[in-house]
Amino acid sequence: MSLLDEYVERFNAGVRSGDWAPMVELLAPDAALEFEGIPVGPFAGRDVIGETYRDQPPDDEIVLLARLGESSAVYAWAKEPTRPAGELHLEARNGAITRIRVLYESFSG
Repeated sequence: MSLLDEYVERFNAGVRSGDWAPMVELLAPDAALEFEGIPVGPFAGRDVIGETYRDQPPDDEIVLLARLGESSAVYAWAKEPTRPAGELHLEARNGAITRIRVLYESFSG
């Protein structure tokens, strides 16, 4: 299983259970979470990212629509599984996610 698949699996489990610890375990201590196209973040550090997901949890699961490489994909929300919501890009070092970029602007409007 690729790191992207594992991240999405653990993200979706967090949405269902409210337990974000398994997803956060994939992150490097200095990980960054960045959003483009919506006015939130950026978030720096595994602990801060974990707190953010616990305090403001997403309300829907991710569905991957098209791979853009091993660590990137176009995704949709499960509520609208055929409508692209944006792109998800991961960067990793030594098997841990160091950067998550979520792009919304290419699908807005």
